[in-house]
Amino acid sequence: MTSKTYGYGRVSTDDQDCSIQEAALYAAGCDIVRSEKMSGTTTEGRKELETLLDFIRSGDTLMVTRIDRLARSVADLEKIVGVLKERGAFLRATEQPIDTSTPAGVAFLQMLAVFAQFETAIRRERQMEGIAKAKEAGAYKGRKPSVPVEEVRRLRAEGVRPADIARRLKIGRGSVYRALEGAA
Repeated sequence: MTSKTYGYGRVSTDDQDCSIQEAALYAAGCDIVRSEKMSGTTTEGRKELETLLDFIRSGDTLMVTRIDRLARSVADLEKIVGVLKERGAFLRATEQPIDTSTPAGVAFLQMLAVFAQFETAIRRERQMEGIAKAKEAGAYKGRKPSVPVEEVRRLRAEGVRPADIARRLKIGRGSVYRALEGAA
């Protein structure tokens, strides 16, 4: 059985595109490339990554362009590398000297993971500082409400059941109950 190289690409937002990563992965020799638009702060809900990890076998390689495309925390990265190691597979990156089939590659991977987690924490800290400053200046109002509270209350006053309101307005039932809490 011949080993395969599987590529994984990820971007965080809908306005971003995986095509550059996909092209780089195919150019680096990947047999199959899967990509998705999901946050890298967790592995939860990343179906394409789950598919690759379920499918990878002994001798295979999972390839990414950069390690931050795979994970943004040391814990998630260790979990993914642990799955690969358990299966006898390896991790490589096209833009970084990461190759878990070598001791130097493993060491470099661990250093990058620490820096990726640090970068995420610093970005979150700056974001929180910016929000606090904007609130102080009265410029931050939070996100716009996604639940039409008055419409929920009007429908309920007409005798429409909460489950039917949720279906009509395409919102969660919990959102309906929260909108009705203030209307006594």
